Amino acid sequence: MNKTILPLASLELSKIFRSQSSVGKTMVALGSALAMVYLAVVQPSAYGLEYAAATHISLPAPSDTANLTGSSEDPATVDGHLQAQVTLSANELALVSIASKNVEMARTIGGAQLVAKEIIASDYGWSNHEFGCLKSLWGHESHWNYKARNKRSGAHGIAQALPAIKMEVIGSDWRTNPVTQIKWGLRYIDIRYSTPCKALAKFKRSRYY
Repeated sequence: MNKTILPLASLELSKIFRSQSSVGKTMVALGSALAMVYLAVVQPSAYGLEYAAATHISLPAPSDTANLTGSSEDPATVDGHLQAQVTLSANELALVSIASKNVEMARTIGGAQLVAKEIIASDYGWSNHEFGCLKSLWGHESHWNYKARNKRSGAHGIAQALPAIKMEVIGSDWRTNPVTQIKWGLRYIDIRYSTPCKALAKFKRSRYY
């Protein structure tokens, strides 16, 4: 109960009794005073409804606690995922290592021919006879030298790409990477002539292919 309002209500009630002589008016005043007392009694409850004195905290249901503490995934499954990532990383490193070795190997004539033969087997499926035509073709063009450059035309590399910038379709390292040059040359032959022997025939007729 609001202690401040109650004395005020009592004082108001006394004034009403002294000033009013009529019974009817007294009853009206009495009703008003009682109404004030009632409001004083119920006001705290109404106030509490509008402005709660206590802070309400909502706690999650037990079934939701897993989301608060992290993944509920089985540890064995998590370990399996990590192992798969480690294996994938190891495989990627192995591929990078092989690629690096192929680049170094292809800096020599024999190494470049071996790399070309491996790419033909995996990507084109040409016969050994076709590989023989390729050896002859690029032997005439550059002697399988990745540094070869025709000063007159500007043709560059093992396959003598003209203009040399065409090789960027394979890689931007075409100036120093013999494998990039080989891949571009094989792609060019496949698109334009279908096979190395047809490209060699064109070279014999025109001195270019």
